[in-house]
Amino acid sequence: MNNTIKDVFELSGVGLHSGVITTVRVMPAKPDAGRYFVRVDLPDRPIIPASIEAVSQTTLSTELAQGEAKVRTVEHLLAALAASGVDNAQIEIDGAEVPLLDGSAKIWTEAIASVGIFPISPTSPISPTSPIWIHQEDAFVAALPAPETRFTYGIDFPYQAIGNQWHSWSIKEGNFAEAIAPARTFGLAEQIEHLQKAGLIKGGSLDNALVCSQEGWLNPPLRFTNEPARHKLLDLVGDISLLGKLPQAHFVAYKASHKLHIQLAQELAKLTSL
Repeated sequence: MNNTIKDVFELSGVGLHSGVITTVRVMPAKPDAGRYFVRVDLPDRPIIPASIEAVSQTTLSTELAQGEAKVRTVEHLLAALAASGVDNAQIEIDGAEVPLLDGSAKIWTEAIASVGIFPISPTSPISPTSPIWIHQEDAFVAALPAPETRFTYGIDFPYQAIGNQWHSWSIKEGNFAEAIAPARTFGLAEQIEHLQKAGLIKGGSLDNALVCSQEGWLNPPLRFTNEPARHKLLDLVGDISLLGKLPQAHFVAYKASHKLHIQLAQELAKLTSL
């Protein structure tokens, strides 16, 4: 279906990388309008489409831009909208980064559920007829022809608390709110100082991100034994949603990144122009 939300909801919080507090107001949108951001803090309220063509960079988050207007760390909100079946939404934001909230998509998903979904009209998703692979060294992400939309993600870290993890989830299961949305972003303690010196993760804290060291997790307990793998799957859902509709395919990723996610989405986008 080509859906929107029934009513408006609003959430505020700090941005992971900027450390700036912003407010997001999600509103119903017309059929086929898609999901798009409106920078209400800028002159002329520029619109930034949540589309693969608008991706401007993928360093530790996905950033969209239209001209000089940008919005960063969009993946958790977009994953919540896409997995909840919201194809059309106007997302007003008064800054350049979507709030991290608790580091997952849980609060976004709950807000969407609280206002409900309004069905508009049926649509057909992209469906690849042959495998599409993107890889960099031993990291890869692929879209395989499949009878349903499924995401499978694997990670491997030289930290005993993380190690090798996998998780698989399909839209057909319909339990995104319980199985995927609560999985929080995570980081490595040894990298924090370097990232902060690079001007990143200014808003990160033990309240909105899991942090792991060689000795173990600094802020347990985890919500799932494989929470990091589930969070990477969440990121992939958000990045692939920039196609407008989640394709009917089995997405398989291993040690991938926002960069590889977006490259795969770009290849899938070419199918619509054939």
